[in-house]
Amino acid sequence: MREYQVTEIVVGLPLRMSGAEGIQAEKMQGFAEQLRQRFQVPVHLWDERLTSAQANRVLRDSEMSIKRRGEVVDRLAAVLILQSWMDHREMKHQDD
Repeated sequence: MREYQVTEIVVGLPLRMSGAEGIQAEKMQGFAEQLRQRFQVPVHLWDERLTSAQANRVLRDSEMSIKRRGEVVDRLAAVLILQSWMDHREMKHQDD
């Protein structure tokens, strides 16, 4: 946190396709609260539905081996979650 000067954290919220929260979403909310208490920075929960599927589509279109794709799909999904949150925040600030 100090090395990279982290001032906010974004955590993927695994909602059901209907948008309803399930057991995994409840677990992530508890995890986010633990992060808030430990690091004293804002922690944002952000809908992660379909990010793994999107990451898999992007990686399928690359020339990366199937083995390597399996190793990086979660990282790419995390990037997509963060980018989506940042895009939303930017749009929100433009509307203000």
